[in-house]
Amino acid sequence: MTSLIGQKFVRGDGLEKVTGQARYTADLAFTGLLHAKFLYAQRAHARIVDIDTTAARAMRGVHAVVTQADAPMVRYGMFVKDRTLFAHEVVRFEGEIVAAVAAETPEQAEAACAAIRVVYEDLDPILDVEEALRSSSPLVHPDWKSYQTQNGVERGPNDCGHMTSVKGDVEAGFAEADHILTETYQSDMAHAVPIEPHAVVAQWQGDKVTIWSTSQVPFPARAGVAETLQIPQSNVRLVVPHLGGGFGGKCDFHFEAHVALLARQARRPVRLVFTRREEFVATDKVRHASKIELTTGVKADGTITARRARILLNSGAYCGDALFTTEIGLMMVAGPYRVPNVHAEVHTVYTNRTPAGSVRAPGGPETCWAVEQHTDELARRVGLDPLEFRRRNLVQAGDTGQTGQRFISSSAKECLERAAEIAGWPGKDLAPGEALGIAVGWWFSLPASSGAYVKLNADGTGTIVTGAQENGSGSVMGLATLAAEELGMRPDQFSIVYQDTESGPFDLGSAGSQTTFNNGRAVIEAAGEVRTKLLRKAAEMLEAAEEDLELVDGAARVRGVPSKALPIASVAAASQTSSLLIGSGSGNPPSLPEHDLSGCGGRLGYSAFLAPSFFCHIARVRVDEETGTVSVPEVTAVHEFGRVLNPLGAQGQVEGGVIQSIGMAVLEGSQYDGGRQLNPGLLGYKLITAADAPRVNVELLEDPVDHGGPHGAKAVGEPPIVGTAAAIGNAVAAAAGTRIRALPMTAERVWTALHEQEGELA
Repeated sequence: MTSLIGQKFVRGDGLEKVTGQARYTADLAFTGLLHAKFLYAQRAHARIVDIDTTAARAMRGVHAVVTQADAPMVRYGMFVKDRTLFAHEVVRFEGEIVAAVAAETPEQAEAACAAIRVVYEDLDPILDVEEALRSSSPLVHPDWKSYQTQNGVERGPNDCGHMTSVKGDVEAGFAEADHILTETYQSDMAHAVPIEPHAVVAQWQGDKVTIWSTSQVPFPARAGVAETLQIPQSNVRLVVPHLGGGFGGKCDFHFEAHVALLARQARRPVRLVFTRREEFVATDKVRHASKIELTTGVKADGTITARRARILLNSGAYCGDALFTTEIGLMMVAGPYRVPNVHAEVHTVYTNRTPAGSVRAPGGPETCWAVEQHTDELARRVGLDPLEFRRRNLVQAGDTGQTGQRFISSSAKECLERAAEIAGWPGKDLAPGEALGIAVGWWFSLPASSGAYVKLNADGTGTIVTGAQENGSGSVMGLATLAAEELGMRPDQFSIVYQDTESGPFDLGSAGSQTTFNNGRAVIEAAGEVRTKLLRKAAEMLEAAEEDLELVDGAARVRGVPSKALPIASVAAASQTSSLLIGSGSGNPPSLPEHDLSGCGGRLGYSAFLAPSFFCHIARVRVDEETGTVSVPEVTAVHEFGRVLNPLGAQGQVEGGVIQSIGMAVLEGSQYDGGRQLNPGLLGYKLITAADAPRVNVELLEDPVDHGGPHGAKAVGEPPIVGTAAAIGNAVAAAAGTRIRALPMTAERVWTALHEQEGELA
């Protein structure tokens, strides 16, 4: 039987999505359904003097009005417990929720929110990360010392988490260098902008609540509801219908408890659906604005001797899951290069802006963008072509990373050489105003616990029951291929039950590119248990030894004797009266590679990259000198994902990541006036459209690893977004003759840099 691994398969959920039959959270309706609206602070920083909800509660159609006074006084947070459900005494960003209303119509709920009277004493907002870290700065959280934290978190005033990475002797490394280059790069805050805004529906039955949500992470969201409402997790069922994208913006615990609290007080089901403006202002999961300072020593032959780095991340008003970004960004500052001496630090800074966190590949694109532009500048300093400079410094098997992790692959160089070949580096046939830019990088596979059940039905079809979450990547849909491969069946013979905390075992959710890597192992383990039971029953029915049987093309047969076989359906039917064909798996996660954290501080679990994958992106850009507009007609993206289980799905992930990264590179960034967003909507916050999409040349290299995911697979979802902005940055510098050190590289920024270079601006 031909292996299913590596074949192209159409997604199992595709038909209902393209025909409009798929139901999303906002589509759900119940008898007596009420509509929720939130009252937001609409100011960056203020003390709450008084809240009066009397008029709102008395309004026609209003069934519930809640504030923090109606909720348990619980501080929550993944790494630092620094937040309450509703604003308590102080508001710390413009989208902070002060109160919530449930009414019979959205208009009534909105009117009731407007009727709530809040008296504020405005406080000066703290917006700049450098200012916030000064000892003289006021505190965003005056009581920060009293907050509970996860073990290992190191903090300071206005610093919810700082970390360091130390390898070798950085000063000695600089002493060996012939050139030392110091640069600073900055990036703006960026949003995830999924097609589907946040939505939540909550309904109580006795003391138990069912919540339908747009969450990417049902189990962590369930835990958040239980913690903040002070009820057992077994009393909370969280279901995710079809999800209209997330890109990390729907990770963590968001608004589920607010709506559940309204539904409990109203004694009716309640539905919340965000407007697009709310999706920008209130969603507390955006990409960190950052400031990245890099100093690198290099010998005349291009050998890197040392690097010092300092990253400041604007975490906004709360910590949330921001420390993922902190540690990943720290790991990215050395890039996939041999850097024998490193001293790097990252500070995650409280300000009065929107809370930031895990947007797709947190800490990756902005850090890679800075590091790779810095790399091109180093190449220029020593007179080397950017490709040759990378060729001399990229890690290969046997090298060690910044925490002593030993690499077992040389695929970084293979990606570089293949991308250069496809793109025609250095680009002999470029038009005027065009240039190529190159970027390399690496990413990790996230080890996490996960579980799954597999069962065979009496007719020989199968069902996979998993807690995994399908975010649009196709990872959950791909689980059927893994079970089918194990059981000699076809993927289309499996149904999948998923995204329901009451039916499936625990899974981390659609985050960290972890579904195939972790839940895939669980499914294989569960299918393996079914396989054992299936072969045992078939051996009994065929009067043969188990070890002589194989499962091929939907049948159990004796090896070498195709005629002596039974359809799996027959074996499954016979098992209904004996031992049911049910299996479970938990897919124990592999441990991180050996590494050394001597001298490092504040590390929380991403101090080495498990099963790292590598990539090289080369972008062809065109710069219009009159307007500063950057267009990207072509991108070449070569990725190594270990074993590619579904080439069609992997190619789609690369193409989508490249296009999303182009938006980050030249368009997407939130503009602020004080603590208020100026462009919270799709008229002011521009996205790449289909008309802007370039030709994307995708090639997938294979380098399976034993210490990885199913069949040697590695993470796929996040790496594709990491490198394109960096490649575009280097191409813009080559085409324009000047480097843009702020992300996004908008037409205004490019035009300004061009004319400053010409001496036309003061």
